[in-house]
Amino acid sequence: MKLAIATAFTLVLFAAGTVFAADPPASTTAPAKAPNAQQQKMKDCNAQATGKTGDERKAFMSTCLKAAEPAKPMTQQEKMTACNAKATGKTGDDRKAFMSQCLKSDASAPASH
Repeated sequence: MKLAIATAFTLVLFAAGTVFAADPPASTTAPAKAPNAQQQKMKDCNAQATGKTGDERKAFMSTCLKAAEPAKPMTQQEKMTACNAKATGKTGDDRKAFMSQCLKSDASAPASH
């Protein structure tokens, strides 16, 4: 009787081990996640920086990572600050007209004085 129980127990363990061994791990079946745009840019810049060290590498990476960034439109407050700086020296109606025109246009473009 003990031999029959032991044999049955061994068969159950063997069957369970075979069932679980048949399933591949989930991590090997999942496709690799593609890097996002920022990660890809970092990878590309890092490859280009090969051989550079210290401050030279830091400056290169900063310039490289900023180079391909799309220009963001200025907020109203940023426009106001930029136009206000360009209006230095103008007074009265001349300043008022300049500020009005500057705020309507793209403030990042150089204004004619």
